[in-house]
This record gives sequence, structure tokens and C-alpha cells, in this order.
Amino acid sequence: MTSPVTSTPAKGLEGIIAANTRLSDVQGDIGKLIYCGYDIDELAGKVTFEEVVHLLHHNHLPNRKELHELKERLAAARELPAGVIKIIKTLPKDTPPMHAIRTAVSALGCFDSTSDDDSMDAQRQKAIRLIARIPIVTAYFHRARQGKSLLEPDHTLGEAANFLYLIDGEKPSAEKERTMDLCYVLHADHGMNASTFSARVTIATLSDMYSAITAAIGTLKGPLHGGANEGVIKMLQEIGSLDKVDAYVQECLDQKKKIMGIGHRVYKTLDPRAPHLKRMAQVLSAKLGEPKWIQMSDRIAEIMLEKKNLHANVDFYSATVYYSLGIPTDLFTPVFAISRTAGWTAHVLEQLADNRLIRPQSLYTGPVGLKVVPIEQR
Repeated sequence: MTSPVTSTPAKGLEGIIAANTRLSDVQGDIGKLIYCGYDIDELAGKVTFEEVVHLLHHNHLPNRKELHELKERLAAARELPAGVIKIIKTLPKDTPPMHAIRTAVSALGCFDSTSDDDSMDAQRQKAIRLIARIPIVTAYFHRARQGKSLLEPDHTLGEAANFLYLIDGEKPSAEKERTMDLCYVLHADHGMNASTFSARVTIATLSDMYSAITAAIGTLKGPLHGGANEGVIKMLQEIGSLDKVDAYVQECLDQKKKIMGIGHRVYKTLDPRAPHLKRMAQVLSAKLGEPKWIQMSDRIAEIMLEKKNLHANVDFYSATVYYSLGIPTDLFTPVFAISRTAGWTAHVLEQLADNRLIRPQSLYTGPVGLKVVPIEQR
């Protein structure tokens, strides 16, 4: 019999340490994000997404040989089972993309004969397959819902470039590829966030890799987690122009409505990923000749910092970046999922290496001593 919980629990488990990890450290009080010892400012613009995948999975940045081998493994793992492609094609065209991705990832487990192979070698292979295939699932669903043909992955392209190619039907420019790759790097991992916690809770039962990542995708879908970046661009479209920003923000403040992309559950100062995305948004907006999105964003951020002392977070500027890249609004969160699969799978592997079932207690606040009244007297 478990002992009763006597202290008042932290709402939302705030401040509760759920695991030891070597993968990433979010230092919210000073606005720092660290991957395996490297500050995100040190990594951003200096390493590729594939290098970050290797870092998270092997605890060191790869040498040329290791990076080449990883790229080859990822490229070789991109092909989807025919059964999964069939499922993607038969989904209703108005299916929200995160629903489609969650369903397809779950289905991938049905077509993998090693789904329940719990050896670490098999787990690592499944992790690579998921990192390689979730971008393909996303692109294929997007093209299928438009009635377009599904393109073969280009094995000569890296992860970011191949995804853009499958979405657009043409190879991206070097600048577009660099921009997407940097977005992947910035989103690859982020401590014990809600979706990562979901993945670790699921795999801690000794379920399987596909179940864990499906759970993570379902968690990321929520507007209080990964869905926030989609909300940002919808907000900017609703405002419409720079001259309407001040009135819109004031109305939201008066009505105590949330401004999407502003503030963060952990960061008490500037989100360290935001400045990198802001710079990319400024460059892209200038080149595309449509600067109003970044101008509106900057004004919203300025007002919120001045009036509420709240900073813009990673979603705030990533929305403008993705929109400027021509990515459909409802694929913003799926792009987040594509990059975060690097971190999710790394956390799953870490949990399995020293596993213990994650089983917190709850504090019962209901009545006691009730007596059953015969149904005729209720």
C-alpha cells in the first residue's frame, strides 16, 4: 500500500524534477539553452541538423566520417511502407495535418517487424527511421490533400532540403535550405517539455518507440505547446497591418486575452532561440518585399515587453520565418514535430538506458465515508 501524499502538489508539476538527463538544459532564469554542453548560440549557424542529431544521440558532435554515415543512414531510411502511403492517401483531405502525422506514425509501427524488439540496437534503428520518415509523412500528406503526385525523396539532399523539395516540388535555394536547417537545430530539443515528458512516460512502461513518439506528437499538437506558432501567424493575419497593432494588443490586454508567442512557461527573460529566428525573419521579409509581418511582430513584442515585461518566445518569430518560406500555416506545428523528433528519440533512448516506471502520486481532494443509497431512493 502506498503512503498518502500529505503536501500540496505543484500545479502542472511546476518545479518538479522528473528525470536526470544529459541531453539539454533550459536555464529559464538567465535565458540559456544547452544541448549536451553546447550553448545554443554556439551551435546555431555553425552546425547542421544532422550534426545535432548525432550530438543528441551520441553525446558528441560527429567527425566527417560519422556525419557521412549518419546522412547515409537517414537518406536510406526515408522510403515509406506502401501500406502507410495508402493510409495517407485515403485520409480525408480536410484532416488537420497533426492528426494525419500522428496516425501515420502509429501506422509505421504496424509495418515494422522490429516494433517490439527492445534491444538497444533495434531501438536506435527505429529512432533513425522515425527521424527520416516523419518529414516524408508530412510532405506526402500535404501533396496528397492537394491531389498532387508524391515525389521520391532525393537521397543527395540533406534533411531540411529534402523536406522543402518534397513540399514544393523543386530543390530549394541554398539560403532557403540554411534557414530551414537552422530552424531544425533550434527546435531539436528543449528539456522536459510536455511532449518529451509524454514520450518518456510512454516508453517507461516498456511500450515501444512508435507509441512513445505518437504520444509526443499528440501532446505537441496542443496550442499551449507546439500549436502556438500557427496561432501567431493567424493573429498577424487578423490584425492585418502595422497601424492596427497597438489597438489590437490593448484590446487583448483589456480583455485578458493571451497574445500568442509572448511569454514562456520556463524562460523568465528572453528565449535564446528567438533572436536567431528574428534575424532570419528580418532577412526573409526584406528579400520577399513583404516587411509588414516582421514589423507587426516587432511592435507587438515591444508593447508586451513595455507593458507586461514579457518577452517573445521561439514561436513568435518562427511563424514569420515559416510563412516567409512559403510553408502553409497548418504545417507549422508539423515542422516543429519533424525537428523535435531528434530530441524525442534521444530521450526515449536515454530513458531506456536506465529505466524506471514513471508513476507519480496524486492528492485526493474528494469526499470520504459516503454510503450507498438504494437506487429507488436516489
